[in-house]
Amino acid sequence: MFEVKPYPELSWSLSRHKTMLTCLRKYAYDYYVSHNGWLKNADSLARQTYRLKKMTNLEMHFGSVVHDLIYQIIQRVIRNQKVPSQEEVIDEIRHHLNRGFVESIKKEHLWNNRPKHYTMLHEIYYSQSNQLPDSKVEKINVRLNAAVENFFKSKTYIEVSKQDEMEFIDSESFRHMKADDVKIFVVMDLVYKDLQNNRWVIVDWKTGKKSEEDRHQLALYALYLKQKYNIQSIEDIIIRNEYLVEGTHVEYQLTEQDLINVQHLYQISMEEMKKYLADEKKNEPLPIHEFPMQEKPHICARCNYQELCFS
Repeated sequence: MFEVKPYPELSWSLSRHKTMLTCLRKYAYDYYVSHNGWLKNADSLARQTYRLKKMTNLEMHFGSVVHDLIYQIIQRVIRNQKVPSQEEVIDEIRHHLNRGFVESIKKEHLWNNRPKHYTMLHEIYYSQSNQLPDSKVEKINVRLNAAVENFFKSKTYIEVSKQDEMEFIDSESFRHMKADDVKIFVVMDLVYKDLQNNRWVIVDWKTGKKSEEDRHQLALYALYLKQKYNIQSIEDIIIRNEYLVEGTHVEYQLTEQDLINVQHLYQISMEEMKKYLADEKKNEPLPIHEFPMQEKPHICARCNYQELCFS
């Protein structure tokens, strides 16, 4: 039975770590102030913060839609069902993007009450305009066509199509491992075992640019997989980023040192997170003023919590 608790459970993820490094005030809003904000009897600040947390922007919305459709296509391949054409996939993505735009300009009242079930675009909410910037729309159109075409040409899709040679584990579901009784959450796009070469393959689809953090993210996934399936050698795991807009992929052969590095990152990060707790056992945070705001205007301009910080 679901139990309402005054504070969330302390957990760790790479996205949580990145938020803490970007802005501690945003970190507080994301992981503490918004807690229980979905409840009807929550206080007004929690409800407002939770609502703003669920806001997205055009690039993130595009990435989410593409990931969802890729997941559906992969499932159809695995089940020997008909796969939609590139044109059909492009049309479906456009449909979801257009629906998100319409919800943002015409259904704000519904989003206010049920922010998890409706889309609100940052570009619409804070501009108080019924138009998206032309430059962003043009950029998404270019990304859309490239991403779909490159997905069907990708090394991963070609491998997945050879079902007899692959054993699929699972995809797009929350998983966690534990360290020092703290849950470490990982979300893997696709995992399968190449039976011919007797190796595991972890794939992460990217609709944005390459980042130095991509390797750390996949190393964390590999650590999870190694522990869960008792894989003896890290050399049996291949991690791959598929950069859909660029039409390229990057594979890494990890070493034990990579796993040590990601564990070290977690330990340092958790020590820093605990500095902002009034009660570590309850995961009770310090007062909000103890979480300083960052001072880079370009970061604030993209943040969901502008109306809280600059009311």
